[in-house]
Amino acid sequence: MIKLERTDVMNFENAIRGARNPMNSWNRMDSFYDENGNFIMGENDRDLAKRLVKAGNDHRKFIRQIFVSVDITAPLYWWKEYDTYKVGTVANSTSTMHKITSKPFSIDDFSCDRMNDDTVKQMENVIAHLEKLRLEFLETKDKTIWYSIIQFLPSSYNQMRTCTLNYENILNIYYARKNHKLDEWHKFCDWIKDLPYIADWID
Repeated sequence: MIKLERTDVMNFENAIRGARNPMNSWNRMDSFYDENGNFIMGENDRDLAKRLVKAGNDHRKFIRQIFVSVDITAPLYWWKEYDTYKVGTVANSTSTMHKITSKPFSIDDFSCDRMNDDTVKQMENVIAHLEKLRLEFLETKDKTIWYSIIQFLPSSYNQMRTCTLNYENILNIYYARKNHKLDEWHKFCDWIKDLPYIADWID
């Protein structure tokens, strides 16, 4: 299970203007904002952007200045793979350490969508035990019980992070993960393909 919410794409205008700096071709810039404040890339700028991206990393520096913020809710097993992408990315997560006991555990806190029926039944037992530990901790504040929760927590536990990336990170992730075994990566790549203008730059 993965959810991508509250996507915000920023700084297109400045990035495109910067892409024109090497050739002093600012007079050819034809992008604009529509009546709703959405950035619309003009045909000249769109053609330039496509050529620069296709020319490779040295020529597509401008896409590092296009920023994306998104709230991602995903299981810990997916986050372990996402954490490979550290350069140029920032993530601020909900706190497992501070807030793990603040609400009852439920099946909705975990990614169980691909489990078979027998495994879901076992998961329900795990959740019941976690909830028992949570209640014991709230009553006793015994740190050994808190550690039991943290160390027993399955990797299917869902965590939400607010992530900031740039289009360079995003293109690298797309090519590295588009054929991955995990369905979560396929959904992430589908989200990438829906970002403004990035479909122009994906082979």
